Amino acid sequence: MRIEDVLAATATGLWRWDNAAGTVTLDAEAARLLELPAAAGVFRESAVRSRFHPVDWNEIDGVVNLARAEGTLAEARLRIVDGNGRVLRTVRSRSRPLPADVTKDADYILVGTLQEVAEPQPGTTGAHTPITGDWRRSREAFLLDAGRALAEARSTAEVLRVAASLSMPGFSPDGLAVFGVAGERLTVIGHHGHSTGDEGPFTDMPLETDYPAAEVVRTGRAIYLPSPDDYSRRYPVTWPLASRFGRRSWAFLPLIVAGHTMGAWMAGFKHPVSFSPDERSVLTTVARMLAQALTRAGVAETERELSLGLQRSMMPTLGPDIPGMTVAARYTPTGGGLQVGGDWYDMIPLPNGRVALVIGDVQGHDVRAAGLMGQLRIALRAYASEGHRPDAVLSRASRFLSGLTDAYENGEATGPRFATCLYAEVDPETGTLDIARAGHPDPVVTTADGTAVIRQTEGGLPLGIDEDADYPTSRLTLEPGETIMLCTDGLIETGGHDMFSGWDRLRPVLEQHTTDLEKLADALVQAVHGPTSHYTTGPLADRREDDIALLLLRCDGGTGRRPAPRRIALTIAQAEPQRIAAARQQLRDLLHDWADPEQVDAAVLMISEMATNVLVHTDGDALMLAQATGEHGGRRLRVEVSDGSDELPHKRRPGEMASSGRGLVLMEMLADAWGVDPRGAGKSIWFELNESGPEAGAAGAAAG
Repeated sequence: MRIEDVLAATATGLWRWDNAAGTVTLDAEAARLLELPAAAGVFRESAVRSRFHPVDWNEIDGVVNLARAEGTLAEARLRIVDGNGRVLRTVRSRSRPLPADVTKDADYILVGTLQEVAEPQPGTTGAHTPITGDWRRSREAFLLDAGRALAEARSTAEVLRVAASLSMPGFSPDGLAVFGVAGERLTVIGHHGHSTGDEGPFTDMPLETDYPAAEVVRTGRAIYLPSPDDYSRRYPVTWPLASRFGRRSWAFLPLIVAGHTMGAWMAGFKHPVSFSPDERSVLTTVARMLAQALTRAGVAETERELSLGLQRSMMPTLGPDIPGMTVAARYTPTGGGLQVGGDWYDMIPLPNGRVALVIGDVQGHDVRAAGLMGQLRIALRAYASEGHRPDAVLSRASRFLSGLTDAYENGEATGPRFATCLYAEVDPETGTLDIARAGHPDPVVTTADGTAVIRQTEGGLPLGIDEDADYPTSRLTLEPGETIMLCTDGLIETGGHDMFSGWDRLRPVLEQHTTDLEKLADALVQAVHGPTSHYTTGPLADRREDDIALLLLRCDGGTGRRPAPRRIALTIAQAEPQRIAAARQQLRDLLHDWADPEQVDAAVLMISEMATNVLVHTDGDALMLAQATGEHGGRRLRVEVSDGSDELPHKRRPGEMASSGRGLVLMEMLADAWGVDPRGAGKSIWFELNESGPEAGAAGAAAG
């Protein structure tokens, strides 16, 4: 029996496609199937191509390239159409690509057969059929979903979970395993569809083992095993290890990234799979995406571990305990990339028995900022351990940082870097804090009754700008039950806030009056990064997120029934008249829950008059001290403004057009008590207000 007779009896044609020459050689049957003259001959590629449905033609290139890469047959179902696009018949092609020229990898010769299949019926339109259209649609949808899911996975565990959940169109595996390479041995990165411990025999397997995954890693070529017989015949040594899982088909595919085989992916099936070209194409595409996702996840995990290790090494642990005081701290990096930046805090035992609290922020959020932060933190610890006062510590640190900023990256100057910093020397015995500030946000003090007030302190330029900068020292005292908060600007401004709107967001949290500093620290961070923060977006929506460093210090012993007095102290220098506005705001903060708002307005007016009088009529600075004592509803406010002049003020009766002389008249009208007390050097003007409700104030006004 001749081969030609067999081919004719089965309506099978032969073709030879020369990709390099652009010609197709057909026998008579193949020419008839392609609606060409039914005689053997050589045809131009364009004439043959016009007979295929355009959608099917686009599939041929991928199928052939896959077969060339795997050294297998190229199988495809192709619709033959007429000049009007009507489908005349569907043919099945089974071909093997052969290299046309060993010097030209892109050229090939395709040799194979064409055979008609039963569907679709002649005369139908060129719409998708169940064989070609539905499969392709479901495959493309699956690959899009799989690619999206794998691209979003951020860790190796997430990648493996996504791979296990993939439902491939028509042939979903029930067991998966991902193999990696460690030296000359095969390792199991992860698996699904197996019990714990099942991976034991396959872990730490030499690459020379006669096992499909090992061969895939060695050769970089996929292996398909459609049946148990194929498995046992090709790999008799390791077949007993695989047979106990009861599967019927297996696919082992290389995980290749940038031309390097990083491992292998095994997909096992409980049902028989023939591994048609379409199925192999899907598996190969998933393997490529899986390899890329695993590589990205590995890089991300390495960077996370590196940044977390850097963070752990740079962030100190709090201790030892401060007698009579409680400390809590938090560091929260911004999301994404590098998990450590230029923010830091520190707690330093001092030679005199005191403790220094330090918080700061180096400009930038990159590796260099983190490096400068580490160097600056070490320098501050060294200067503090030598016993220098807060102003001297910051002066030396500024000089140190200015010498580190002349750096170059990629041959170009990076420009100077600066850092903000607040250094507080704490005396546990008296509760006093000596604070020096370098461009850093002011501290916030929460009184024992839950009133949070920004305590403005003297400050200088950020570190590293002027190596000869001065940093004046301010002193404040923590009463029993009071808490001071030191933070970087990230806690205030994250979420598009400025310093004012950010403070309005934090103040209610501070005034919750919790006795647990750890819970308070968590609540402050949650107010910025937690779910509720999404409803408090600030006016500067384009402001980038920043790291957060937070220190809380509480003076213990504030559990007595009688509330500790609230007090604020502020120096208003001759050269800084704008601090009068700060004095007014601090007084309003101190009296935020005062019963009568009109009394608050009166107190603010009087403090403004008193401070302005000092700046206008003397050559010295004004020192303001305000203190509220007593129980809520019956408190007494006393405000003093001191200066160094011996000249006492005199009450006058200014005319209607006079621009001054009303200060004492206002105090006589608005204050419950007031006076002028000479001091050893200078004088003190003071007034007192007794808290009364709005009703009492209204009744007094009506009686008058």
